[in-house]
Amino acid sequence: MKLYNVQTDYKVKKKAKQIKSEMSSETKLTITRLFIAFILLIVGSSSFVPEPFNIVLLVGAYLVIGARIVWQAVKNIFHGEIFDENFLMSIATIGAIILKQYPEAIAVMLFYELGNVFEDIAVNKSKRSISALLEVKPAYATLISGHQNKVVEPSLVKIGETILVKPGEKIPLDGTVVLGSSAVDTSALTGESMPQSIKVGDTALSGSINQTGTLQIKVTKLYNDSTVAKILDLVENASNKKADTEKFITKFAKIYTPIVVFLAVALAIVPSLMTSDWNTWIYRALIFLVISCPCALVISVPLSFFGGIGAASKQGILVKGSNYLEALNDVDTVAFDKTGTLTKGQFSVVQVNPINISKQKLLQIAASVEKNSTHPIAKSILQAYKGELLTVTKADEKAGHGLIAQVDGQVVVVGNAKALKQNKIAFTETDAVGTVVYVAVDNQFWGDIVIADVPKNDAQKAIQLLNNRGIHKNVMLTGDNQTVGQAMARKLKMSAVYTNLLPENKVEIINDLLKVSHQNNKKVAFVGDGINDTPVLATADIGFAMGGLGSDAAVEAADIVIMGDEPSKVSEAMKIAKKTRRIVVENISFALIIKILFLLLGALGMVNMWQAVFADVGVTIIAVLNAIRLQFINFDN
Repeated sequence: MKLYNVQTDYKVKKKAKQIKSEMSSETKLTITRLFIAFILLIVGSSSFVPEPFNIVLLVGAYLVIGARIVWQAVKNIFHGEIFDENFLMSIATIGAIILKQYPEAIAVMLFYELGNVFEDIAVNKSKRSISALLEVKPAYATLISGHQNKVVEPSLVKIGETILVKPGEKIPLDGTVVLGSSAVDTSALTGESMPQSIKVGDTALSGSINQTGTLQIKVTKLYNDSTVAKILDLVENASNKKADTEKFITKFAKIYTPIVVFLAVALAIVPSLMTSDWNTWIYRALIFLVISCPCALVISVPLSFFGGIGAASKQGILVKGSNYLEALNDVDTVAFDKTGTLTKGQFSVVQVNPINISKQKLLQIAASVEKNSTHPIAKSILQAYKGELLTVTKADEKAGHGLIAQVDGQVVVVGNAKALKQNKIAFTETDAVGTVVYVAVDNQFWGDIVIADVPKNDAQKAIQLLNNRGIHKNVMLTGDNQTVGQAMARKLKMSAVYTNLLPENKVEIINDLLKVSHQNNKKVAFVGDGINDTPVLATADIGFAMGGLGSDAAVEAADIVIMGDEPSKVSEAMKIAKKTRRIVVENISFALIIKILFLLLGALGMVNMWQAVFADVGVTIIAVLNAIRLQFINFDN
């Protein structure tokens, strides 16, 4: 076994710091160049400096602030990327210098680089909101090997081995607690700020921080398959899938930029041939080039989506691409799996209906008979009764009926209606929703216990929030029978419910829903958690996986992963998507209106180079600042 190396920990921490500091170091260098160039511009423009020297100072200022941009433009030309913002800035400022407009040329570069500083800060802030998740990456695992502990890399721990996690340490691998209890901080995974209590038998998720007690955890997944590894992979690849708006802006810029360059050339040549006033029209053409730079669009639109993905990650919602975030705005139908998604997926006692005895006595006799059964129904009864159990001397189980047992000399029947009918016991059959366990003692009916899967705490809230957003087609898909399914749908106020479904039936229903929604240019989302939901997640336009307790297959197939166990996060994701789109539309509209206005004014000679700088860099800065508003918006429903 390869032992954990101190240098490994150093490298992991160094990489995490590097992610946060790379942009800031470049920004510091740019700010330094801005300061030097500004000083040289002030001194060079001063009347105290003789003419030959002031030109040297001004050219020096231009080189300090503009050399990087000009060099980048030259490199891009050799790579076939001619018409970009570096090319536009270089041509415009070099032209201004040829026309001896030194302060204007320097000002263009100064403000352009100032815009880049704002962009770097904004992008870095957005990245931090997502890369904060990288902090959950565990650097080591303490492996219990015999009577000694070894500190090793998490990737070297095998399934079935036991690791030790002390208070304050990150849980490095997914597993089951075999010794100890503690409160764990899962906020980086689920967005849940309250610590979660775990004990022996509970699942421990990698990336959580152990807070109070020492835990021994039996590993159930290799590091590459663990929760934290999957989260990191989703986060790092989230920007690969671009929204249609991003793709449009990229294509638009590639067409738009050559057009404005040719228009600038025409503006410089055609009027000059007619008036012979070359200086005036070339200067206007240079202003036209500065104004035309599409920076605000090219930068702010992807930054807006990146900010939206970052805002979602803070809420424990991992969006696999900006295309899915944009698509959420067009959803008009949300289909939910029932068990494990809207309900807890755990049977529990919901009613105790005794006849002439106490509820505790009815639970006691039933729990005593069921104590050796492994059936989920039996477990739920045992969980509901916390007192002392009676002695059972004999117990016979008949599949599909229930149990007959000897308890303190009495014959006890615990089972369904068939069991009581078979034993010819008179009883009152209930129409309660759920699984009903009837109890009879010495042929006397003692009452019934109703066991059912219960809704999650925020299930009803989830449907209500969707209704508030104008999404009224909220349907439930379940394999349960019609009685159970309809009762749960009524309780949660669903618009429709489909029952007795196999996985292939769910796919058929989603396809039917897709046909209806697509006719209206709308989309269908599906929310599920189990491995049997994988085909449906892949079929829907947008698939949500309940990642906290969901299966690996469901998480892989989904487009959006809810790391907690809250269906209300679906509405929260839609809220973030809506605000992201609004900011994108604001930026596109604002940038285009200002650009077109100033292009016309520039062609007519009604703006100078300084005003042109505002039209380019000013619009970019405003759009970028608008984009990063997503980091400060309160997305609480």
